[in-house]
Amino acid sequence: MTNIFLMIQSDMAAVQNVADTVMTAAPAKITFWSLALKGGWIMGLLALLLILALYISIERYLSLRNAMRVETDDSFMDNIRECIHSDKIDNARALAKQTDTPLGRMINKGLSRLGRPLTDIQAAIENEGQLEVARLEKGVSLVATVASLGPMLGFLGTVTGMVTAFQDMAHAGNNIDISVLATGIYEAMVTTIGGLIVGIIAYFLYNLLVTRISKVVFTLEARATEFMDLLHEPA
Repeated sequence: MTNIFLMIQSDMAAVQNVADTVMTAAPAKITFWSLALKGGWIMGLLALLLILALYISIERYLSLRNAMRVETDDSFMDNIRECIHSDKIDNARALAKQTDTPLGRMINKGLSRLGRPLTDIQAAIENEGQLEVARLEKGVSLVATVASLGPMLGFLGTVTGMVTAFQDMAHAGNNIDISVLATGIYEAMVTTIGGLIVGIIAYFLYNLLVTRISKVVFTLEARATEFMDLLHEPA
């Protein structure tokens, strides 16, 4: 009976030892931050590129939204028409300056050319429109650059990570272990994922901005045509 008790106690001790070993060997939970740090210095560059793309996109989006709100408001053009028909050109120019939007600046440029041939007025509006489009597109090319540069930096991290892994393998000699290669492999995989994430986000933001700019440009062209037609209307 004593022998049986000792055997049971020995088996329980063995089970406890196995459980302790498993708990000790269980990998620690990997957080996003700790995983990003394994990517090395390239992850820092990718983070800066992502912040740059987000900043430009938010700033441009707010500007475009404000411009689109005014450009689609019919009351502005109605007030301009009323001032012109009432021969109150100064009031119309004051209203255009007060609006301080791409449309307002285009209309103000056209009003400043009143009295000249209509072709000169139209040319002035078109030139101002080109300048306004350039202002609307300010910084958007940088977002496109981030969209293409992100995956390229990720691929660079893949190459440098594999070089690090092979260097560690060479230094280990015959004592090669998976832990020896872990640093390089982590850098290779993490930077690849980071580069793709940055590229995808920047590409989405770029297309979103281009779409909204196209809508604003279309509206400006329609308003410019409406203004030229207004000059042909009888008082």
